[in-house]
Amino acid sequence: MEKVVCVTGASASWLVHLLLDRGYTVHATVRNLNNEAEAKHLQALDGASERLRLFQMELLHYDSVLAAMCGCAGVFHIASPCIVDQVQDPQKDLLDPAVKGTVNVLTAAKEAGVRRVVITSSIAAIIPSPNWPGDVPKREDCWADIELCKQKGLWYSLSKTLAEKAAWDFAKESGLDVVVVNPGIVLGPSIAPRLNASMLMLLRLLQGSDDICENIFMGSVHFKDVALAHILVYENESAVGRHVCVEAISHYGDFAAKVAELYPEYNVPKMQRDTQPGLLRVKDGSKKLMDLGLQFIPIEEIIKDAVEDLKKKGFLS
Repeated sequence: MEKVVCVTGASASWLVHLLLDRGYTVHATVRNLNNEAEAKHLQALDGASERLRLFQMELLHYDSVLAAMCGCAGVFHIASPCIVDQVQDPQKDLLDPAVKGTVNVLTAAKEAGVRRVVITSSIAAIIPSPNWPGDVPKREDCWADIELCKQKGLWYSLSKTLAEKAAWDFAKESGLDVVVVNPGIVLGPSIAPRLNASMLMLLRLLQGSDDICENIFMGSVHFKDVALAHILVYENESAVGRHVCVEAISHYGDFAAKVAELYPEYNVPKMQRDTQPGLLRVKDGSKKLMDLGLQFIPIEEIIKDAVEDLKKKGFLS
């Protein structure tokens, strides 16, 4: 049982891929087993035929959540809606699945006798945080300003913040062992056929969009490193609390400038480097994960891998 784990929202794939490589048996949840875009690439992974079980799960349907976790020692809770553009119904589309879904996952994990739950939160649960001291880096002890998120309609940040706070409340009350990873903008070669929100942001930047993503940007990270971070905090009992997961804490202007430098043939807009006053640049922003042994892939490689993947999938010429 110790090597049997559940991954919710498994269509993201990299975590499933690395877990299978390490000999784990994976209960992978998807929303629709009949949707090839969610399941086919998972079934093609090495080791999938022997050690991958697919479950159809809906976060707000408790029985489906519990069924996927029975017999598992660990749970990686990735599933949560990621909508950063205009949201039609914030409560239904983002807040309920994120918050109530997280509580359902933790309740089911407790009932199923799971040893440890790793939750994928986000740097969106850390920023925006305008009242944070300007001379102090925004690390694990910094939280997004809930009232500001509501006022500005930053529903994704609000959903991740409320979901993570609900998780910590549940852990405190129930005694369930919970640990959290807070990734930044996640880029690189995607195993899944669809683009995630971060890859779409990069594509728009390469196409000339000058949208300033200061409300959701605190640094970037490779898909592989996010998956490794989850496994590290699961396997190391010394890992506790939150874990910022970025190659370095930086401004969106830094990221855009690096993309423009590496790919001058594209119409990347010029913007000020100090796009986010109050956000200190820090090379070891993910010190907790570095101390666990994670060596982050550098920004140049992250961007190159992501752009090549966009070309391979036909989104860029």
